[in-house]
Amino acid sequence: MAQVTDERLKRWRLILGGQPADGTGMSLTGDAAGMDAALEALYRGGGGDDTASSKSRGGGLGNSAPTVARWLGDIRKYFPSSVVRVMQQDALERLNLRQMLLEPEMLEAVEPDVHLVANLLALNSVLPARTRDTARQVVRKVVEEIERKLANQIRQAIQGSLNRAVRNRRPHHNEIDWHRTIQANLKNYQPDYHSIIPETLVGYGHKRAALRDIILCVDQSGSMASSVVYAGIFGAVMASLPSIRTRVVVFDTAVVDLTDDLTDPVELLFGTQLGGGTDINRALAYCEGLVQRPQDTILILISDLYEGGNRTEMLKRAATLAGSGVKMVALLALSDDGAPGYDHTTAAALAEFGVPAFACTPDLFPDLMAAAIGQQDLNLWAASNDIKTAATMGENSF
Repeated sequence: MAQVTDERLKRWRLILGGQPADGTGMSLTGDAAGMDAALEALYRGGGGDDTASSKSRGGGLGNSAPTVARWLGDIRKYFPSSVVRVMQQDALERLNLRQMLLEPEMLEAVEPDVHLVANLLALNSVLPARTRDTARQVVRKVVEEIERKLANQIRQAIQGSLNRAVRNRRPHHNEIDWHRTIQANLKNYQPDYHSIIPETLVGYGHKRAALRDIILCVDQSGSMASSVVYAGIFGAVMASLPSIRTRVVVFDTAVVDLTDDLTDPVELLFGTQLGGGTDINRALAYCEGLVQRPQDTILILISDLYEGGNRTEMLKRAATLAGSGVKMVALLALSDDGAPGYDHTTAAALAEFGVPAFACTPDLFPDLMAAAIGQQDLNLWAASNDIKTAATMGENSF
């Protein structure tokens, strides 16, 4: 019992910072003392954080790159990766770490993650030559890690949905899918003849060069940073599938088509420019010009929907696209960050046109694309995955 109490007191001591009035009476040694020093350096009064935890601490890391580099090494030693990423993000906001990321030595000390990639992309225009190679290596490491986790998932989900979409029950002999035909006719097995009567034939039908056209239209304003990273990686993976034709378009007040960079997601990401304004109407106008087969086109607008351009025209354009047969989805966020901020009024207006609006985590995105390709009701898909859509969200909830 005493051991449990000591552990709790130690945790409170780490939270409160060891000021005279913290009331724990605990002194820390070993790794606990190292953890406390790392917390003390980051949350010691500076940076404008007004939380009780920061008020209980006072000081900071200062502006010394070597000191910050040692601190980055310490937090990786004492804390799990998930906590390290939170502390790095806090350091970016509270300290001068963004400026220090311009140094290759500092980049090598940081734990790579999606937030770090977003910051490097935001700093891309000011990265000095000596840092660019290191920055690209960091970005490539994160891209490869995400691809390792999710690439096969999206390939399998999309290819499976495409196969179902083109399968038919009256195939020619060279179109028969024998594996599925056998499965479908197992009930007709004739033990005396050791054979199956193929009462139902399952085939793939005539395949075209591209069964679906997919357009990812991505808002690259600062609030969408993580979504830009994930969208770029997913776009590159989908571009490797021969059965779909994928385009990636990014926008702020201008529109840039990055489709030619899809063979290398790192180059694609460095082609983005995070920050700036938002003109969704202009972006949709460009995407409208890309649509050749409306019934076979899926348009994923990834944006928080805060329109800085002509909102009335943007809504008319979205209604026209949806009315033409384009399957359009408004993803309010494609990130792990939880409930996003978004324009509730615009989201609700899009929902009235039959354009579902909701956020999606990266692990669910492959299934979302499979559902869209399979012509499923995406509002029902969202409900089955406990995702609230604009049609079911309250004004102040998500």
